[in-house]
Amino acid sequence: MNELPRIGVGIDLHRLEPGRPCVVGGVAIDSPVGPVGHSDGDVVLHAACDAVLGAAGLDDLGTLFSDRDPANAGRASSEFCTEVVRRLAGLGLRVVSLDVVIETERPKIAPHRASIRSRVAELFDLPTDRVNVRGKTGEGVDAVGEGRAIRATAVALLVSV
Repeated sequence: MNELPRIGVGIDLHRLEPGRPCVVGGVAIDSPVGPVGHSDGDVVLHAACDAVLGAAGLDDLGTLFSDRDPANAGRASSEFCTEVVRRLAGLGLRVVSLDVVIETERPKIAPHRASIRSRVAELFDLPTDRVNVRGKTGEGVDAVGEGRAIRATAVALLVSV
């Protein structure tokens, strides 16, 4: 008997500051501001990893890759994705779909959407049509709307291999 699909949700938020590198969904973006984080602060990959980990019933990203561990300082979040996919395989699971919403005033997501989508698909070993990425603004509300933060929400669907 096949196991039913599993679904997980991940959310990540980072403060934006001038002069910081800006990596969103594994794509370096030219921007006057970038996320502040212990790693590269990639909200998309952090949210996607947490969604996948949640669906698999595993610990969250912060538990697996602590911000208290110096080995994670400045680390590329793509490395977290590689480890998450490896752990899934060990459980006989795989990602079949990811849906991501990025909320930010800046950088604008539309010009980078296709690149982000392709990179996320590559990192989670998915065809591009199984990943969706949308950018939204904060309409002037809260830290996101005021341009002080970037937030991503991801939903992941997993199945047994």
